[in-house]
Amino acid sequence: MSDNQPQIIILLGRSGCGKGTQAKLLIKEFGFDYLSSGKLLRERSKKDDFTGKKLKQVMDKGDLVPTPVMFRFWAGKIAEMRKKINKNGLIVDGSPRFLIEAKLMDSAFEWYEWDNVKVVLLDISEQEAFSRLTKRRICKNCSRLIPWVGEFKDLEKCDKCGGELETRFDDKPEAIQSRLDFYKKDVQPAIDYYEKQGRLIKINGEQSIEDVYQEIIQCLHQ
Repeated sequence: MSDNQPQIIILLGRSGCGKGTQAKLLIKEFGFDYLSSGKLLRERSKKDDFTGKKLKQVMDKGDLVPTPVMFRFWAGKIAEMRKKINKNGLIVDGSPRFLIEAKLMDSAFEWYEWDNVKVVLLDISEQEAFSRLTKRRICKNCSRLIPWVGEFKDLEKCDKCGGELETRFDDKPEAIQSRLDFYKKDVQPAIDYYEKQGRLIKINGEQSIEDVYQEIIQCLHQ
């Protein structure tokens, strides 16, 4: 591993495990760049061409963007970031979704000569994920997502702007179970792939936000 290489962190875990929260903490403290597959697709869907319109159509229905299309955007973004990435590192959130994507990501990182890659799993049970997702809230005013964990459970108003809190429209039990089933069927094989290689860093995601964060920091220093 080269000393001047950026640290690449792939964050994995069930919906509701706190990936977004931990990514924000790492970015705030270390200045990491952030690559979110969801954000990448949303930005591309705004373009007024066939691909943009097709992406919007697929995403509005809640369907998945196929791996070849997803990886085309992802690899293009990596190539772009290779030139100007913050040398502190990069956090990858939302990928891989499938085993094939994990292998494609490995090939891409190898091609761009990034070998300082850590795969971090924020491990929570399906029951915990379901509970968090059905109870978490979003601010009507600023769209801040309020997780159902720790001190956030006691909030009656948004801690950022004081706005009214409500349940997210896509956090209905049927939709949540569908996301959890997808994780078990499609994401788990990618996690097993990393674990068999001895590359998976498993962290108990059912701890407090601060305790999870401290564990991540310790792992990054190993």
